[in-house]
Amino acid sequence: MALDQPGPTLDSLTAAAARGPGKPHRRSARDGLLRLAWRYTPILLLALAWEGSTRLGLVSPLEMPALDKVLTAWWKLLAGGDLVTNGAVSLSRGAAGLGLAIIAGAPLGVLMAWCKPVRTVFNPLVQAFYPMPKSALIPVTVLWLGFGSASKILLIFIGCMLPITLSAFNGARGTEETLIWSARNLGAGRAAVLLEVVLPSALPEILAGIRTALAFAFVLLVTTELIAARAGLGYMIGWLGDGGVYDAMFAVVLTVSFLGFAADRGFLLIMHRLLRWRE
Repeated sequence: MALDQPGPTLDSLTAAAARGPGKPHRRSARDGLLRLAWRYTPILLLALAWEGSTRLGLVSPLEMPALDKVLTAWWKLLAGGDLVTNGAVSLSRGAAGLGLAIIAGAPLGVLMAWCKPVRTVFNPLVQAFYPMPKSALIPVTVLWLGFGSASKILLIFIGCMLPITLSAFNGARGTEETLIWSARNLGAGRAAVLLEVVLPSALPEILAGIRTALAFAFVLLVTTELIAARAGLGYMIGWLGDGGVYDAMFAVVLTVSFLGFAADRGFLLIMHRLLRWRE
């Protein structure tokens, strides 16, 4: 009986081809946009509350300028070049300090977990420096290296290296013993086990430590630039606040917040790409 039924016509096939694949794609794109909008709804509500409270007079403009004035001041700083110049200085300092911390901290943490002599030497130093407020080292770094970028890079390096080192140490120590025994039974040497078993096992913890250090980098960067700097976003926040230009000061604060948020989101994408093999 199925053979007696008429087959599809050319017009119906053309319409189905034009209609069928597009709907799921458009639906998935629309659902993705809705999820993205819902995820960042609290930020939108906060912005509306900010603008509404200043417009209604609930908050003094001297304490919190209106959001539209802050955005106008942000555009003027951007067009004038001050925001770009000082932002580039701050980002270069943060990237240098964090990069050096990753290069030194991750191998040190793995070696501390893998080699007892290394752990014996460095573990007391890491445990002693980790709970100490890193901002307390600002006068020391300025005394050693002056008011230039080197003192800021050193402070960021110290503050970011410690969480990376501890995360790498915990990740390497958490490697399953069965994996190590299996690799050794298959003839792998100590170096091969370290590179092919321990490092992949510790990678999620290392990346989590780097993400934590990324947040520390922004905190330490702005803190040290507020106190002892002649350029940078933190320096801008300080001198704009001292001059009473609060709308521009809030604009720089929002810029720092956006840069930190963008850096965190970007690093999350890198983490998902590097850890895709675990899925």
